Amino acid sequence: MINSFARPGDAEVAIAGARAGAEVVRALYGRRLDRIDKGAGDFATTADVEAEKAILGSIRGARPDDAVLGEEGGYRGAADAERQWLVDPLCGTLNYAVGNMLVAVNVALRDGAAAVADPFSGEVFFTDGETARVRREGADEPLTPTSTTRLVDVNLDPPFPSAPGIRAVNLLAHPEFVRRFRPRVVSTSLALAWVAAGKRAAYVTDGGDLSGSVHFAAGIALCRAAGCVVTGIDGAPVGEGHGLVAAADEETHGQLMSMLGG
Repeated sequence: MINSFARPGDAEVAIAGARAGAEVVRALYGRRLDRIDKGAGDFATTADVEAEKAILGSIRGARPDDAVLGEEGGYRGAADAERQWLVDPLCGTLNYAVGNMLVAVNVALRDGAAAVADPFSGEVFFTDGETARVRREGADEPLTPTSTTRLVDVNLDPPFPSAPGIRAVNLLAHPEFVRRFRPRVVSTSLALAWVAAGKRAAYVTDGGDLSGSVHFAAGIALCRAAGCVVTGIDGAPVGEGHGLVAAADEETHGQLMSMLGG
């Protein structure tokens, strides 16, 4: 549902922000970029920082009173702001840094509109909080999840707070998983948009509380609006447990949960 602070046009604000970031990501692709060490093997690049600046400028131009929580710049805005945007300017930085185009730009109004831009396909997946669509070359089409592909993306990046009880990586060797599905490892939350669009049957990742994550908020919003089944990796509602399982339908979700032991 759209939150009580939603406004008409929020989806277009999210789309414009995601597109602004995507333009920067596309323009800087293939260049030698400075890296900013975040520790524990994580880093940002100049593209991350510049894309976030472009997104921030876009949002501020349309919604000057809203706060923004960015992956690189942290919280900006009034401490008592009623509305907050969550921004991941370049999801898949490691992919990008080595010349892999599987990345996403994520912009989400907390509990409201959201957009995920694929900088290289030109697609923008978006929701107003109630319906989910994809915009291609100026035309909008509804997102229709389906498990037909049988492809399941499993995020293998640490940390794994649910281990040893539940480990997403164990899916890959589970006899039932091998029989029913085929694994993929995209290493970006673009895979969540693909679940909403029917390009993936499901997406599985471990992690902490992802409900307010700049990395996952937009993808979760898309999947929910598209009618996917979304829970934590332990089966609890997102925000009450760990990680994430987003599936195209109840059957697929149930199969994966039985394999995970959640």
